[in-house]
Amino acid sequence: MPKKRPDPKAESLRESRTLNPYPEKVTDEAFASSDFFDARDLVQVKYEMLRRVSEDGVGVSSAAAAFGLSRQSYYQAAAALGQAGLAGLLPGKPGPRGAHKLTGEVIEHLRALAESDPGLRSSDLAEAVAQRFGIRVHPRSVERALARAQEPGRSPKSR
Repeated sequence: MPKKRPDPKAESLRESRTLNPYPEKVTDEAFASSDFFDARDLVQVKYEMLRRVSEDGVGVSSAAAAFGLSRQSYYQAAAALGQAGLAGLLPGKPGPRGAHKLTGEVIEHLRALAESDPGLRSSDLAEAVAQRFGIRVHPRSVERALARAQEPGRSPKSR
């Protein structure tokens, strides 16, 4: 049985997290009749869906169905394109955004502890957070949070 040759475009799309997980759901005529359009390219699929509604006057529900996406995906893509242009259709970085464990209350507690005893190490502060709030944070995260809190014009509650 011959080995399947790797597809460099599919690999590139996968690495950039723009590989459409359901290219078979794209039933739009342009994608079926042209080599230019690639249903595997999620950015291209979203852009064409937006273009169909905006330029061709196709309804949102019809366009979303033809491109294998939901109406919610249409509205999210439209907002992203309006805010950031084509780059807005690219996926964001995966994972949590910002210091989600180190809330304003936790940082205020850390600041108070650090001010009351400047000899405390970041590992001691991390342990104090675990005891008081029941959350585990890395000592380096404590150091970064305290450094950010000391920046002029920043308050721990602004995040």
